[in-house]
This record gives sequence, C-alpha cells and structure tokens, in this order.
Amino acid sequence: MGSDERRQAILAEIASLGPVLPGSIVERSTRCQRSGCHCRADPPLLHGPYATWMRQEESRQVTKTLSAEEAEKMRPLIAAGHRLHALVRELEAVTVAEVNAT
Repeated sequence: MGSDERRQAILAEIASLGPVLPGSIVERSTRCQRSGCHCRADPPLLHGPYATWMRQEESRQVTKTLSAEEAEKMRPLIAAGHRLHALVRELEAVTVAEVNAT
C-alpha cells in the first residue's frame, strides 16, 4: 500500500471513530481513615476495587471515581481515544517517511 492510500485509510478510520475520551480507567483499592477497619490490619484488606477515570487537564491530573455502569459506558470511548492517538502517530510517521524520501 502506497503512502497516499495509507493516508486515506487512516483519515477514513479517524472519521469513523465517533466520540472519544482522553485518559484511562484503572481499578484502584483504597484505605479509609477509620483506625479499627480491616483495611488497616496486617496484612491489610483494602476497600474496592473502584473504577477510576484518570486524565490530564491543563497539565494536571484529574481523577474521578466511577460507578460500574459509568465505567462500562466510558470504556469504548476511551478505547476510541487511544486508537485516535495511535492513528495520528501513524499519520505523522507516513508524512515523515514521505519527507525523508524526497
């Protein structure tokens, strides 16, 4: 596949992505503030896991705890965001290869 065809394929896939979200969803376990809680035992039995959406906004990390339903709705949007970034990197690589070839 030539660079023009690959560029067109990348742009078509970008156009078909639909809505995207930045960041990641991670599962986190936490320790509470109660002194007699099982999460303070040895070994600790932490609370959770809780789904957490982490992303960058204006050079700072933003974290939001999600319900299980919210996490399931957001996972495909975040996966689309990751795919978008991969496609942009590939588009840049195609362009760099063209510039280097001339």
